[in-house]
Amino acid sequence: MMKRRAFVPAAAAAFGFQIVRPGVLRSQGAEKTPNEKIRLAVIGCGGQGGADLGGMAHEAVVALCDVDDRRAADSFGKHPQAKRFKDFRKMFDEMADGIDAVLVATPDHTHFVAAMTAMRAGKHVYCEKPLAHSVAELRTLRKTALEKKVVTQVGNQGHSSASIRGLVEMVRSGAIGNVTEIHAGCDAFKDVYSQQGRMAELEQRVEIPKELDWNLWQGPVAERSYHPAFLPFSWRGHMAYGGGCLGDWICHVVDPSFWALDLDMPTAVTAEVTKDYDPKLHAMFYPRGTRITFEFPAKGARGPVKLIWHDGEFSIPSPKELEEEGQGRKVVGTGAVLIGDKGKIMHGSHGAGGWRIIPVQKAREIPKPDETIPRVKDGNHQQDWLDAVRAGRPAGSPFEYGGALSEIGLLGVVATRFPGERLVWDAGAMQFTGHEAATALARPASWRAEWDGVRPA
Repeated sequence: MMKRRAFVPAAAAAFGFQIVRPGVLRSQGAEKTPNEKIRLAVIGCGGQGGADLGGMAHEAVVALCDVDDRRAADSFGKHPQAKRFKDFRKMFDEMADGIDAVLVATPDHTHFVAAMTAMRAGKHVYCEKPLAHSVAELRTLRKTALEKKVVTQVGNQGHSSASIRGLVEMVRSGAIGNVTEIHAGCDAFKDVYSQQGRMAELEQRVEIPKELDWNLWQGPVAERSYHPAFLPFSWRGHMAYGGGCLGDWICHVVDPSFWALDLDMPTAVTAEVTKDYDPKLHAMFYPRGTRITFEFPAKGARGPVKLIWHDGEFSIPSPKELEEEGQGRKVVGTGAVLIGDKGKIMHGSHGAGGWRIIPVQKAREIPKPDETIPRVKDGNHQQDWLDAVRAGRPAGSPFEYGGALSEIGLLGVVATRFPGERLVWDAGAMQFTGHEAATALARPASWRAEWDGVRPA
């Protein structure tokens, strides 16, 4: 049985980052009582941002920033008292002293510039997953969060659930022995995550909607002509803006394994892609399917771990134990199977939803482990961050934890550009050993001059 420390709070022990001192809520140093409302600004308040804001709406929402009035309309209507902006830089210029904390829920390619600007202003930040769009951006955000001693949270909401804690406790109790292999993946939104079939369509010139500031939406990345194929969700399949299925889901699906096994960074990554994907011709798109193998070295009492990611045209293989359980038993479509030398665990997404030991006969033989990880009230991820801001403590998935988890996904995305090549990752040097082309992709592909003031180190 592996002996592991209790995880209190979720990422503090694992990464040893600084505890934020109490009383840092007001940027000007004024103390704030626990019952006082947090003055909240939102950057990207449509879609997922609107959903996140719903979990924070009881605070003082003082500013709403969005480049698209159509997407933001619902949030604007619910918070008429909040001042509205399109450019978050103007928001901070005008009212930084009136903001305590910031929710960032823009597309991936602008997470960095928004979160970095907020932290430089001394604001606590909740940022949607993945934390950033390149490894260099991730590393800079993590470093800045520690330096500024702000309370941060990445939006992998399932990390605050009771179910993920139960799975972590079960794995750490030794119930399935030493975990050597994990099959994880996602079978959702296949037509969104691969946009390579729309290549010719993107050559069309389309009028920009009057409600959208297309220049601001693009942020620091290279200028492209507007096309509705990018918005509002399909940008995830375009590599200039998103990370495909892997980038969108890894922080949800791999979080349980990452936490339970204390995985850190992989030392090698190898990608297999669908045969119709040409990494040169289709470089701006995510493949129709990927099967990506991440190799994690031995650590402490556990041995090395191999994690295989499956999406699109590639599916998670069905364990033979499901067949033994009887007809109709199917492997999870979005989730993972952890393979130990004494058993297996299958779970869904967002906090290991519906996890169980397979086969069911073995599950009946294993007692429930002791609760060693503190639970988050109601599993509320947004409230966990708000409570952490008030208490001056780390939230459950701060940038140091959620950023490391995000990095795994970005390494996989890089590997899709070099199918079949085993890329050796030197995390300390932030480079793929002996592979300059892959290493170059660990940094932003472009950076427009007007954003030079916010550039990753």
